[in-house]
Amino acid sequence: MSPDKPKLYITPETKLKDVLDTYPELERVLLEISPAFAKLQNPLLRRTVARVANLKQVAQTGDIPLADLINRLRREVGDESTYHGDLSGSESEKPDWWQESRIAKRLDARPILEAGDHPLGRVLKETQELQQNEIYELVTPFLPAPLIDKVKEQGLEAWTLEKNDQEFRTYFVRK
Repeated sequence: MSPDKPKLYITPETKLKDVLDTYPELERVLLEISPAFAKLQNPLLRRTVARVANLKQVAQTGDIPLADLINRLRREVGDESTYHGDLSGSESEKPDWWQESRIAKRLDARPILEAGDHPLGRVLKETQELQQNEIYELVTPFLPAPLIDKVKEQGLEAWTLEKNDQEFRTYFVRK
């Protein structure tokens, strides 16, 4: 690390954009860690997702333990401190509230993302309109971890089903 380069302390809440702006060489490391990170080479995803995603969300997207990601990135930039807590994890089984017949609204966000826009505002508005036990289905080409966190902050529950590496279906419900 050069002495004139600003040091960024890497934590689960550090934004991916900040990591890559401060340490551009870490893009190579991310690509080594998980093939899922190859999507970072897509300029659209780099501009949108990297700006809002923190490393906790990145670890979830890459399906790797958060501590492994944080510690590897720290080592690569010469920081020998160790992160011990692992805040990652997601439900893999369908939650008891999930029933296809309860889907009240669907949004395939892939065309929105391909056009260079972000569906966050629309999803927040539409999920707020859900009645109790109604489900909102969101289709994306990647795990939308930052968006999921924003919707959860509004009191909804979420569950994501990975259909394949290009299609994720996230379901939100108001309990």
